[in-house]
Amino acid sequence: MRFHAVRLLGVALTLSLSVLARAEDAPRIAQTSAPEGAPNVVVVLLDDVGFGAASTFGGPAETPGMDALAAEGLRYNRFHTTAICSPTRASLLTGRESHRANVGTVMNVANSYPGYQGLLNPHTATIAEMLRQQGYSTAAIGKWHLAPTWETSPVGPFDHWPTGVGFEKFYGFMGGETDQFDPTLFEGTRPILRPDVDNYHLTEDMSREAIEWMGLQHSLTPDKPFFLYYATGAAHAPLQVPQEWIDRYQGRFDQGWDAMREEIIARQKELGVIPAATDLTPRPQQIPAWDSLSPDQQKVAARLMETYAAFLAHTDAQVAKLVDHLKASGQFDNTLFFYVVGDNGSSAEGGPPGSINYMGALQGLQEPVEVQIAKLDTIGSAESYPQYPAGWAWALTTPFQWVKQVASHLGGTRNPLVVTWPRGIKDKGGLRQQFSHVNDIAPTILAAAGIEMPEQVNGVSQLPMDGSSMLESFASADAPEFHPTQYFEVFGNRAIYHEGWIASARHDRLPWTVGLASGKSNFDDDRWELYNLENDFSQAHDLSAEHPEKLAEMKKLFTAEAADLGILPLRNAANVRTPMPFLAEGKERVIYPNGTFAIPEDQVPNIDNRSWSVVADLNVDSQGGRGVIATMGGTTAGWSLYLDNAGRPVFEYRIFEYGQIRLQGKQPLAAGSHQLAVEFDYDGPGYAKGGTFTLKVDGKAQGSDSVRASQPAFFSIDETFDTGIDTGSPAGHYPDNAALGYPLTGAVIQQVDLGGR
Repeated sequence: MRFHAVRLLGVALTLSLSVLARAEDAPRIAQTSAPEGAPNVVVVLLDDVGFGAASTFGGPAETPGMDALAAEGLRYNRFHTTAICSPTRASLLTGRESHRANVGTVMNVANSYPGYQGLLNPHTATIAEMLRQQGYSTAAIGKWHLAPTWETSPVGPFDHWPTGVGFEKFYGFMGGETDQFDPTLFEGTRPILRPDVDNYHLTEDMSREAIEWMGLQHSLTPDKPFFLYYATGAAHAPLQVPQEWIDRYQGRFDQGWDAMREEIIARQKELGVIPAATDLTPRPQQIPAWDSLSPDQQKVAARLMETYAAFLAHTDAQVAKLVDHLKASGQFDNTLFFYVVGDNGSSAEGGPPGSINYMGALQGLQEPVEVQIAKLDTIGSAESYPQYPAGWAWALTTPFQWVKQVASHLGGTRNPLVVTWPRGIKDKGGLRQQFSHVNDIAPTILAAAGIEMPEQVNGVSQLPMDGSSMLESFASADAPEFHPTQYFEVFGNRAIYHEGWIASARHDRLPWTVGLASGKSNFDDDRWELYNLENDFSQAHDLSAEHPEKLAEMKKLFTAEAADLGILPLRNAANVRTPMPFLAEGKERVIYPNGTFAIPEDQVPNIDNRSWSVVADLNVDSQGGRGVIATMGGTTAGWSLYLDNAGRPVFEYRIFEYGQIRLQGKQPLAAGSHQLAVEFDYDGPGYAKGGTFTLKVDGKAQGSDSVRASQPAFFSIDETFDTGIDTGSPAGHYPDNAALGYPLTGAVIQQVDLGGR
């Protein structure tokens, strides 16, 4: 038997070798390969970081990871963004003007007019899709904010999600911001809970995911280049960061924003990132002087700035982990690494006083300083949702005028850029001063990879890129200017740059009135200013009176650019409200089946500024139920109806810093069918009025309580409506031993009925 087994093995081996020999002559299935030597590409995009925030460009937040990259590569001090989030992302990823990409405003206030719809134009395909089709692996990690909310529920459509526009992997959040300790997360198109680990933080999780993906890609396809788009939630509000990072900055900002601005410009000149003759622009009259604040206001403001600086420093440390991995795996030398330090200028959306729960402040529910002082030690923790005062935002755009949203001035549009590529950049530590824009990144990537801009992508003809390749500037500080003209517009704030000159018109909308209409709509009333940036780096000296002919020429050019983009007549997107798709269109109430979760808050029936109710039918088993039944919102504000560990119904409601209530059933729910209801009787008419909540079990009232205010328009811009679990940050104070999300067990939801009354 042993002899026969050996002979059979020999026959099998002979047959196998014969088959392999014949297979060599068979046709092969070709795989798309990137051009030989094409670099890996990493684009890091930070959020809400002004020109003067990071230490690499003279700021107070220590960014040693950025410093190290700058020492190995190049710093660009005349790089520009669009002045606000979604348009910058659209422009970066497509290489086109944001209005041409159909994302001319932030997603939250998109409208139905061309250029502002918030729907990526198929004729402006992303660099991710172009690279993917040319043999690159692609991944997006972190913030997206390029899909309208009516498309971000579990039913899609998913065309404008990262995986629909060229990214093979997505791990992150879809909206403009999220809780950093309990984010609203997605993997691909699937909503997920964050990893259940101690001391979780989103930015750390992002680096873990990115490194795991790069490691897997390099292990399985080492000859295949990759494109990684790593877009942090930091340092956008909420300013949330581990306490030990905040402690490093204790007392560092007690001097206030006026003095800090002087300190920053001195460091910028010393570092050489701005010309020595640069003038510091004055504080806008709408922002208070530091010395005008009370001692308590100064104490709160200083703590908020400590938290911001810590948040930015912590973020830089997570970016540095990507670099460490690339070096350890031998991939750094041929990785083109863009470190874009902000998608716009620093955010003044916390308003002049700042806030420990800024979602309420944005909507007119600003907490008093006494509440801020009482909760001073919670700032930056999971119990807070803070944003610093507008004065710090202004200081962090040193030496420029204004801040985020103000596209007319450099404080809104000029951001630092660091680029490294050891194989392609030899001038280590160099400074580049050519005018450049975020739409230059995509054409630069194509040029570096040796890939031609395609005429069609997925059968759709493509518009040319508006940006230009930066490659020549990689080689020489004296390379010619490559970006002669650039158009800017956000919320009616607008500017036009052309060959060293910039004309600017601010539309008198303050940058802390997010989502609120401006009182001004007539563009003809705006005052235009004129600056020669060739000898006025900080946009400090208005020359409109001295050069009226030049100003008229620039205004004419602006109009021509706006006409080319198809957005005339101009409209302030903050004031424009048009009918938009809505999942609950025409419905006062919606019945949701068991298993419904991750529905965007603004896609359920309206419960703002009115009476409303939630009614849940469920069956409890013999062991008794516990867990979430229905919830909306999160830590910042929201409500949750759940069963506690004893099986008793509980309803909690929090309205920012304006109070919270807790109603509890009188006894645990027995086995069988039950109906739970929460009814809210509104004290209106009017905006954000209070009212009374009543909890009912099987038709019988269990208790009532009143609130002095209710949600004005939204609890949050990223949390969701869920049944059976609480995704994102917790809207209720669940038992200490509760599992992440406090999923419902021991009971089955039949349906949940939500809507107005």
